[in-house]
Amino acid sequence: MRYSKFFIPSLKEDPKEAVLKSHKLLLRAGFVRQLSGGIYTYLPLGFKSLKKLEDIIRQEMNLAGAVELSMPFVQPLDIWRQSGRDEDYGKELLRFKDRQDRDFCLAPTYEEVITDLVKRNIKSYKELPLTLYQIHLKFRDEMRPRFGLMRAKEFIMKDAYSFDADDAGLDKSYKAMRKAYENIFKRLGFSFKFIKAEAGEIGGSYSEELMVFSEYGEDTIVLCDNCGYSASIDDANSVSDYHGPLESCRQPKMTKLFTPDKKSVEDVSAYLKVDKTCFAKTIIYETEIGFVAGIVRGDREINEHKLKKAAGVKNLFLAKEADVERVTGAPCGFAGPFGLNDVRLIVIDEEINNSEYWITGANEKDAHMANVKPERDFMPDVVANIRSVQTGDKCVRCSGSLSVKNAIELGHIFKLGDKYSSILDAKFLDEKGEFKFFVMGCYGIGVGRTLQTLIEVFSDESGINLPVSVSPFTVAVVSLNTGDEGIVGLSEKIYSELKSFGMDILYDDRKLSAGVKLKDIDLIGIPFKIVIGNRTIKDKKYELSIKNGNIKEVYGNLESLYKRVIELSKVEGFFEP
Repeated sequence: MRYSKFFIPSLKEDPKEAVLKSHKLLLRAGFVRQLSGGIYTYLPLGFKSLKKLEDIIRQEMNLAGAVELSMPFVQPLDIWRQSGRDEDYGKELLRFKDRQDRDFCLAPTYEEVITDLVKRNIKSYKELPLTLYQIHLKFRDEMRPRFGLMRAKEFIMKDAYSFDADDAGLDKSYKAMRKAYENIFKRLGFSFKFIKAEAGEIGGSYSEELMVFSEYGEDTIVLCDNCGYSASIDDANSVSDYHGPLESCRQPKMTKLFTPDKKSVEDVSAYLKVDKTCFAKTIIYETEIGFVAGIVRGDREINEHKLKKAAGVKNLFLAKEADVERVTGAPCGFAGPFGLNDVRLIVIDEEINNSEYWITGANEKDAHMANVKPERDFMPDVVANIRSVQTGDKCVRCSGSLSVKNAIELGHIFKLGDKYSSILDAKFLDEKGEFKFFVMGCYGIGVGRTLQTLIEVFSDESGINLPVSVSPFTVAVVSLNTGDEGIVGLSEKIYSELKSFGMDILYDDRKLSAGVKLKDIDLIGIPFKIVIGNRTIKDKKYELSIKNGNIKEVYGNLESLYKRVIELSKVEGFFEP
């Protein structure tokens, strides 16, 4: 493909609306353009890479025995009402009516549709196991779409659904899909890990998320350096080896301390010259049952997911400043666990309950209290592990050291069991001639998100750096001087001959400066580049640049050059110097 005939609207500057490096590069390199908040057009470069990524996913799904189909993006709302998930999804489910006044929605996922399809067409255990998949659009009306393709409203996913006769069959299907995921993400060059996860709105008895490590990841995971224990930050636990505040914190009785305009734990600890571990901080939350107070050690953070579980609530939000002042009777920053107004539950972390002599807010301006003891000075309603794990905490399995890392979720796999088949009355006849509900599994990959994550994780200072198998073009031929007949002639020859070998090649024939051309090719991230300039003609030496590793190789004849380019084009991931 000639650059001059292709559509690559690149940008010189970083777009203001982009925060992540990968989002900036997707826009600058002309891979995508935003039409509306969270809704993107894949431009030709992005579309080529997307299709190559889909092909890798498709190959591994097919090898695992899954069969591809395509389901409707527009779905009747009745089927969602039948499953009860029309209410679960709330405003994320985009609803509308057709001209006959019938209710429809845009698909946020496909469990209902696939279950209905199999229910109508599979009747016997002899037709099982069966795994069906698609690579298709989804739409979720996100309140705050952000970070480009990472959290968009309209997005592309690979969805697979397995149907088995029993739990043993589901285990086999689950393992086959899990292995397929391992193969896909190894081929892409990622460092990843499966993390046990909550099933969420999809449901089921067991699920795992495939996480790729990235410092800019939205998710946080906990890993043990010793035994391999891993969990999401919401579900991770650690051993508490804390034995109470230091002797210097202990007071003979509950004592009020003057702390003028000192509100944060950091400010108060510095003012009193005591460690942050001496403090028990009180945070007020608003829930559907009323206000809830959560209390953890001063150097820790409350894990709101754990607090929800401990309090038995579905919705949990930090209370507004005015509400905190009304509940505590003091300005924000001086909250303590006693004398609270309209608080339905006081939930304290087990570390607070197991120790005493805490410093807390006094529920009074410019004051804190020392020597506060649970069950003497205040009565907790619930004692639970509501703290977030921190780097350096001890592992619950082996007491090794835990580390906390950012990651990006790219895949999620579920054992659904009969959650949907029982609700939608999807049955088959077993060996005994009895009706049984299908036992199901569900397996998703965010395809657009995976493409952006490749850019986030592997890009370099010059631009995008994609694996050979996903790059929009494998090799670029760059003619540095389009006014020189010799350079143009040689460039055309190399372009034509490489095309005859079946190479996916971009020929930069634009009448622009050499610097602009070379920067654009690096920005796009084409793995291999052949540069034709005056020195090429003069010395009869052919320069091949390899992006990954910033390597330059020189060949004395075209035959050797072509042989090397063909060899490199067969590399699937990144060329390793």
